[in-house]
Amino acid sequence: MEKLILDEARQIWREIAQHKAPGKLELEVDLYKKLINFFQVGDYYYMVFNPPEMTIEFTSESIADILGYPPEDFTLELLTTIIHPDDLPHFINFEATVTQFWGKLSPDKVFKYKSRYDYRVKKANGKYIRILQQIITIQSDEQGAVLRTFVVHTDISHLKKDHKMVLSFIGLEGEPSYLDVRPIEKLKPAKTVLTKREMEVLGLLAQNHRSKTIAQLLCISKETVSSHRKNMLRKTGTHTVLQLVTHALERGWI
Repeated sequence: MEKLILDEARQIWREIAQHKAPGKLELEVDLYKKLINFFQVGDYYYMVFNPPEMTIEFTSESIADILGYPPEDFTLELLTTIIHPDDLPHFINFEATVTQFWGKLSPDKVFKYKSRYDYRVKKANGKYIRILQQIITIQSDEQGAVLRTFVVHTDISHLKKDHKMVLSFIGLEGEPSYLDVRPIEKLKPAKTVLTKREMEVLGLLAQNHRSKTIAQLLCISKETVSSHRKNMLRKTGTHTVLQLVTHALERGWI
């Protein structure tokens, strides 16, 4: 069964790479670390994935702290075997939808989106945790073929207790976002109820910064931060920062 699932995944990833060869790419780890700025993260590890060759080329050492696997042992085959059996069919469907989405993008927009969805994976000790998977393209060709991606896995077990898997495509540089996407269905742009400044405050709250620190980072008063927090709670119908962050996480705002 696992081999059939992996074969299906391989076919999907072949399509997203359009059967192109990725060529050589020096693993500039410092550069990849800077890409973390695209993600609001908690405890995380990151990878470089090569769709044409269907290999994980690099995994950060932090995977050992989160999952208990040595980075050199973390392969595509291992990943597919540790996904929760109930989540594995959805994983395949979501990957197919991601492939379809990127296949319809014009070459100039391939770098302007990140995909994100969550699922459960088994740690080396046998315990399952829920991770949020976020991906951006870091190498493409003139035709828009995705040759390499930067993948971040964040432990969100403390934020999300239900088992609903949510797929979203987050637009960068002004592109529209598509949230809570049903697999292989027509996408409709999603609207965000928060202002740009509120989103900045939200992102810092998600990183566990206090209001005083947020005020210093954004060069605004602590009272203004408190006002933004109250407005965000009111707009989202939430009552605590944890509920607010969870609400935003489920909708792909952070």
